[in-house]
Amino acid sequence: MRNSILAALASAGLFGLSTPLAKVLVAEVPPVALAGLLYLGSGIGLLTWRYARGHTLSRQGAHEAPLASADWPWLAGAILAGGVVAPVLLMLGLERTTGAAASLLLNLEGVFTALLAWFVFHENFDRRIAIGFVLIAGGGMLLSWEGEPAGGLPLGTLAIAAACFGWAIDNNLTQRVSASDPVQIAGIKGLVAGGVNLSLAMMTGWQPSFTTAMLAAPILGLFGYGISLTLFVWSLRHLGTARTGAYFSVAPFFGAAMAMLILAEKPGSAFWFAAVMMAIGVWLHITERHSHVHRHEQLVHTHAHRHDEHHQHEHDASWDGAEPHTHAHIHEPVVHAHPHYPDLHHRHHH
Repeated sequence: MRNSILAALASAGLFGLSTPLAKVLVAEVPPVALAGLLYLGSGIGLLTWRYARGHTLSRQGAHEAPLASADWPWLAGAILAGGVVAPVLLMLGLERTTGAAASLLLNLEGVFTALLAWFVFHENFDRRIAIGFVLIAGGGMLLSWEGEPAGGLPLGTLAIAAACFGWAIDNNLTQRVSASDPVQIAGIKGLVAGGVNLSLAMMTGWQPSFTTAMLAAPILGLFGYGISLTLFVWSLRHLGTARTGAYFSVAPFFGAAMAMLILAEKPGSAFWFAAVMMAIGVWLHITERHSHVHRHEQLVHTHAHRHDEHHQHEHDASWDGAEPHTHAHIHEPVVHAHPHYPDLHHRHHH
């Protein structure tokens, strides 16, 4: 579980740092085109790395399972919501807000992610988790109304909030396929989303030109979107959607710190009050301990695993003893108690 938490925090750090850097690039590249470049750099980079590593994921000893046919509808919905619509809304929002404010507003992704996970996909939650998300949401609302909104409505805030909702849909749909290879999932997302957004940009009149921003955007996308998303998907597998979203909520703090350094922004008192509220909310999430007697029904699936308490099964003579390894396996019914998160093996009712 510790590795999963560290992966979620690393994912948050990479994405949070990329937000103010993207704000610098959006001054030179239109929002839709920039979203395309960020995601295309992510997709090409990840899939190239996967190919270079020579992954043969269909064999039993591979580290990760390839996407199955039943995964594709879920992945398609995730790509549309989080890879096409949300990045464009974020770039539009960045044009109308400060980098530090935009970074903290991204906490709303965790709130929306949890609400969908709890009430649509029925992940468990308790009072502690609910209070934490109220604090994060309250901080986001306070921050969104700081200063005088242009044109009577905080259009930048609304665009970023809508982007967060798109990513929340993406997160919940991606959790449904998180047993499969995270690099493959993130790479396909980046390639498709990047291609769609770049096509839209050129259809609306954008003409690409050789600039520093054009070169920097794909590199930023590989780290801030590609590697970050790979780590996020891996955490979804082990922590569940709402908990992973909670850890990911630290991303805006990385972004706000970077904005202060590279954009010389000086946020007001409301910014700091909102930051404290969000920090307390995140702390409530990461200190949660969930344990009770629960029942595992029989389950057959495929994913990378080790022979732990949930994976006690026989192998044929072809297994070379390597761990982790990947193959279709059966979980027999069992009743026991231990600390757990709503991961692949703990999606039970409460």
